Amino acid sequence: MSKNAVNVLNKLNKAGYDAYLVGGCVRDLLLGYEPKDFDVATDASPEQVKKVFRNCRLIGRRFRLAHVFFGREIIEVATFRSSNSDDNKDQKVHEDGRLLRDNVFGSIEDDVWRRDFTVNALYYNIRDFSIIDYTGGMDDHTAGILKLIGDPATRYREDPVRMLRAVRFAVKLGFSLDQATEKPIFELAPLLKGIPAARLYDETLKMFLSGKGIQAFEMLRHYGLFKNLFPQSDHCLNSEQNNFPRIFIAKALENSDKRIADGKSVTPYFLMAAFLWEAVQGAAKEQMRGGDDESIAYQHAASKVLSAQVKSISIPKRVTQSMREVWLLQLRFEKRIGGRPFRLLGHPRFRAAYDFLLLRAETGGADSKVAEWWTKFQEASDAEQKKMTRPPRKSKSKAKTKAKNKKIKSDNG
Repeated sequence: MSKNAVNVLNKLNKAGYDAYLVGGCVRDLLLGYEPKDFDVATDASPEQVKKVFRNCRLIGRRFRLAHVFFGREIIEVATFRSSNSDDNKDQKVHEDGRLLRDNVFGSIEDDVWRRDFTVNALYYNIRDFSIIDYTGGMDDHTAGILKLIGDPATRYREDPVRMLRAVRFAVKLGFSLDQATEKPIFELAPLLKGIPAARLYDETLKMFLSGKGIQAFEMLRHYGLFKNLFPQSDHCLNSEQNNFPRIFIAKALENSDKRIADGKSVTPYFLMAAFLWEAVQGAAKEQMRGGDDESIAYQHAASKVLSAQVKSISIPKRVTQSMREVWLLQLRFEKRIGGRPFRLLGHPRFRAAYDFLLLRAETGGADSKVAEWWTKFQEASDAEQKKMTRPPRKSKSKAKTKAKNKKIKSDNG
């Protein structure tokens, strides 16, 4: 357990407030995992928390929170909130049921019913080392069941992102979804279109960079959620390639999961580029049919696909720029004569683009001989590299024919 989290609990208790660890950290500790974050719930208001801790900063508009800083570690402290909105102007609900603002303070008994899943509504009391459970979360935790608190359809309408969280937690914990929790997702999946695109980007990364991305992908498609996140990619997945299902995205996720399992890094731009690659290819073919050459066609296609995608998920510009580079470098792998291969080898995105090429070759989307050439080229000595990039010599027979034709032309001239 984080020493800093314990420090926050003890200081708030000493100041006369009730304070508990709550949420994912309690759930993960019970499973034997090491939590990434520690969250504290208290009856102290954000302003009161700030008075207790000098190293505290208040953040948020929709949810007013206190962040207590200990170097790089941040302990998030939230005041107990209530779902009772009677005569309270601090709570605002959209016409589709979405909760837009919710700063109604309450007690721990109120707070628990606002939390999403029963296994996330367990409170750890450091005073007597007990777990406080109002919703049957301990039983669900033991049974490996993910269950929403309250009416699932209403809770999803309040915050449609809970559907994504259901998938993420089910995959992460290896839990199964409770039947009542699962059923409304099929119908309510389109509500994700009303969520700010920037928020969906963060949720998407959490799912696909968890080390269990392929499982998350399969569940998202099963419930009809994926098409609301990546509509162009889903359209491509619904069509076949040479009478075979398209497997490029699935293979990219499998490789990413393996890298994470091996302790290697995975960059968001690589996965995002993989998700949208087939859409870019399709758009580029349309541009070429309209008369654009290949390079210009892919540039226009990249802009078109990204412009459409950011309406669903707002991908940061620094990420889209790297995605473009990975896509456009694929064209340069075909040019292997002269100085071009050496210049490509020195490009900052070469390694990512090369891995992308290998993935394409593995799934039948690129010539395996081209991928093999680049693998050999990187491992070759300077002399071998110069030999590999030398223009092919013309055969003697062709040279003689050319000389003969030149002589005939001269005699006739």
